[in-house]
Amino acid sequence: MHHHKNIILIGMPGAGKSTVGVILAKSLGVQFIDTDILIQERTGKMLQAILDEDGPDAFKRVEEETILSLHPRRAVVATGGSVVCSRNAMAHLKSAGVVVYLEISYAEMEKRLKNITTRGMVLLPGQSLRGMYDERVPLYEKYADLTIGCSGERFESVVGNVIEAL
Repeated sequence: MHHHKNIILIGMPGAGKSTVGVILAKSLGVQFIDTDILIQERTGKMLQAILDEDGPDAFKRVEEETILSLHPRRAVVATGGSVVCSRNAMAHLKSAGVVVYLEISYAEMEKRLKNITTRGMVLLPGQSLRGMYDERVPLYEKYADLTIGCSGERFESVVGNVIEAL
């Protein structure tokens, strides 16, 4: 495993970061951290409520603060899809371990996000799902140490592919 012993999962909403993260942490015997849950604990609000009540900028600010305060040891860290929009957060995460991009196609993301309302997704005002996808792909690719294709794959096989690639 990587010398920092942390695995940071990035990717689109619906890519399976949380689900893959839990199974991966169990398989490796390390801690699992979900930054979306940390944000909810920190603010006492659901992600969607932060977005609705405080707006996307406030959400991104608290997401960045939450990540900068994180110093994981021997952990799998699942991040929110919007974390790549923060240079500071990504620099911090990259220094903490190996960044694994769970890649899904646009069609796959659309299929998985059937119930989009509860997801706490950061769409900019007037931004379509497609617009968000196209904006973020280059960022995920830029920060990834490792890219794992997840479209049409079962979570267990994704976990196996991550462990093998590491």
